[in-house]
Amino acid sequence: MAVFAGPGRPMALSNRALPARLAPGELLVEIQLATICGSDVHTLDGRRQEPTPSVLGHEAVGRVVAGGAGRESFPLGSRVTWTLADSCGSCRPCQDWGLPQKCSQLFKYGHAALDDGTGLNGCYASHLILRKGTTVIRVPDAISDAVIAPANCALATMVCATESLPIPCRTAVIQGAGLLGLYGCALLRSRGVVRVFVVDTNERRLQRVPDFGGEPVLTSMRGIVPPGQVDAVFEVAGTSSVVTDGVNCLRPGGGYGFIGMVHPGTLLPITGEAIIRKCLTIRGFHNYAPRHLQGAVSFLERHIGDYPWECLVSPPHSLSAIDAAFDDARRMTWPRISIKP
Repeated sequence: MAVFAGPGRPMALSNRALPARLAPGELLVEIQLATICGSDVHTLDGRRQEPTPSVLGHEAVGRVVAGGAGRESFPLGSRVTWTLADSCGSCRPCQDWGLPQKCSQLFKYGHAALDDGTGLNGCYASHLILRKGTTVIRVPDAISDAVIAPANCALATMVCATESLPIPCRTAVIQGAGLLGLYGCALLRSRGVVRVFVVDTNERRLQRVPDFGGEPVLTSMRGIVPPGQVDAVFEVAGTSSVVTDGVNCLRPGGGYGFIGMVHPGTLLPITGEAIIRKCLTIRGFHNYAPRHLQGAVSFLERHIGDYPWECLVSPPHSLSAIDAAFDDARRMTWPRISIKP
């Protein structure tokens, strides 16, 4: 495993014994491929605070090598993905609010200290223990490791964010051409959205947009679509500086989804009047419920030949080269950098 000791410090490889037995409901998986999420880069660089020491990484695909009682439906060798969070299933967020990702006893893979349980808590390692409250889904053979690895974060989150759209929804804007934005293009087009504009300041990232059904726009929507004509806007850029343009784009009754601004430096440059006079719906999306991961896997299976999914993930780095892999992730040469333990 690659141990994270704090921001700005190189990760250190360490060995840990696998458990002799598993608790009821647990699964031990061998990681086949992991990918680096932008949130992992933010953690390593100090923009997000996580416990240390720990093992980062929550996007991955693996094979079952052992199972505790109650997990007999996943025989040895099963190729699986899983929800990035483990939930209790009985608290108010889980049962009453429909937000298991906000469980009162939430555990998130890649976000837990080494002294939490067995320590096999993150995906930048050879093995991971999936806990009892984690939804596990078998991966169809038609979906490669590279295609499925990021699905339990980026794709499932965008399935959640695009689940409910304004009626009608013929035109949408996505602010950000990273992996979330590209997934959003494909999802919205599959939902019948006729035009999906993707705005970014990085021309290289915009080059992939047409392959996923979107129309690339450099820097700003001004002059592309008349103000007040867009049905839905999705922020995946991670900066509040895009919000004014997003609100200006929206029609009365439009919807605005905030997805990427998951850090404190995102004060909003918006007035209540702007929201009220346009009768806007603004909603934040953080992670997802198990049905959204199932939806992500099903979406990939249905559309596996429709989009160039393989171009989204780099050739794998070895776990011993994880610091170089993070350097590549910072350069954003690929939407996702992969690591093969």
